[in-house]
Amino acid sequence: MSEPSEPERDVVRPPWIFGYGSLVWRPDFDFEERIAARLRGWRRRFWQGSTDHRGVPGAPGRVVTLERDEQGTCWGIAYRVADDTRRIIYEELDVREQGGYELLVEAIELGDGRTVTSATYIATPENPNYLGPAPLPEIARQVRGSNGPSGPNDEYVLELERGLRAMGVVDEHVFALAEEVRLGAGGA
Repeated sequence: MSEPSEPERDVVRPPWIFGYGSLVWRPDFDFEERIAARLRGWRRRFWQGSTDHRGVPGAPGRVVTLERDEQGTCWGIAYRVADDTRRIIYEELDVREQGGYELLVEAIELGDGRTVTSATYIATPENPNYLGPAPLPEIARQVRGSNGPSGPNDEYVLELERGLRAMGVVDEHVFALAEEVRLGAGGA
């Protein structure tokens, strides 16, 4: 299969990028607009293993992915990127999200009422790093014990919690995990 031409790539890689994990608090790319947004029909879960950022092979950390949930809503941040930087930003995100993530293009609702087509990266159960559901205390133990090239796994959880709280978003899964991580580490 040949590489898509630039116009075809733009159809698959829209100017809006939806972040629901580390992109909430650490986008690491230039953008023209940043706004709270929600993706309906999905929920955020710490079910993806990270062997390249928040863990290592043989001792993966846990990071978020999205799980289909018709009643769910996942709040995050939408970034609009400039046309002249879009290609390089997606190339960098493809590397950042290479540990089992694939591109999903869906409509999202921006906090100001607009609906736009956006891309986000999700990890499905078919990828080799997918860990799936586990009891929250077990996930918290794994998070507290994991560290990788991007830093400790507990930092990822606590920064995501902080970013969501700053947005005024309640995510029971993230908040409960953050509390478990803190309690197991000796408290707040």
